Amino acid sequence: MATRRFHPINFPEILVGLIILMIAAAGGAKGQPSTLVPAVTFKPLPVRTYPRPVESWMEAQIALARHAISCGPIDGVPGEQSASALRAFQKDHDLPTTGRLDDATRATLLLTTPPLHQLPVTAADLASLQPLSTTWLGKSQQTALAYETALELVAEQSHASPSFIRRLNPSVDWTALTPDTIVSVPAVELDAPPAKPARLHVHLADHVLEARDDTGVLVAHFPVSIAQKVEKRPVGELHVAIIIADPDYTFDPATFPESAEAQQLGRKLIIPPGPNNPVGVAWIGLDRPGYGIHGTPLPENVGRTESHGCFRLANWDARTLLSIAWVGLPVIVEP
Repeated sequence: MATRRFHPINFPEILVGLIILMIAAAGGAKGQPSTLVPAVTFKPLPVRTYPRPVESWMEAQIALARHAISCGPIDGVPGEQSASALRAFQKDHDLPTTGRLDDATRATLLLTTPPLHQLPVTAADLASLQPLSTTWLGKSQQTALAYETALELVAEQSHASPSFIRRLNPSVDWTALTPDTIVSVPAVELDAPPAKPARLHVHLADHVLEARDDTGVLVAHFPVSIAQKVEKRPVGELHVAIIIADPDYTFDPATFPESAEAQQLGRKLIIPPGPNNPVGVAWIGLDRPGYGIHGTPLPENVGRTESHGCFRLANWDARTLLSIAWVGLPVIVEP
């Protein structure tokens, strides 16, 4: 993916003191003494400097994302995935693992730059959008399984929920976006590239995937979906066998017995790459046939619904994992 250029957001964090004129109210008759309307005194807002402690759940979600600790889609609202991510941060920093934004956590979880910035939606972005077929056959005939809407594109690139992006940009008409429209989004660029992990841990009960280095220090933390059927959850040690960015997908009707279309087709199909591909933007295959770690076109469902047997991440988390995974990397699947 090409590097996007972001512009510092122009929202003032310093309210410049307003100059209030004292209005002279002179009497109409000559010689009548004038009276003054008293000035109104405004207290200026504090100057914002960085780094600084986070002040809200929105800021906490953004700060955690910069540490490769994912809360799922950023929405500014506390929830179980955000609490799980915060507990991972607290544990790694020897803080009480409360999952709450207590004073000790705020003092440690810092924002190094403003939490929001501006993103231009380019002509190339808009030209890349494609409607998504509702059938497997139709998907196989598309040139790519690209984003359907500009809102979907912006939300995924900023690790946020579409509804949250709408709230940040109340004046934007997402159905009639023009090139170079500037939108406000979470600033989620990593503070530093994550280290190469020594192993991955999939915690089935918690629906969490974590990467750790050889000393046990947390490298990354992601919500993950797991297999619906217990017999398809491979507890034990696996290893990464192959790493593919932007993969295509082989649709096998035998994998989708619940699909009437699949049974009528009776043949395999090749589904082209793209963020709306069934395995999203990454495939990290494991040394057990048919099993892998991959992305998904539905990031809001990660950790909340079950897969057919693989470990499913939000596309942005799958890209992060793709950047640090290596062939032979141990994957410990724990109950």
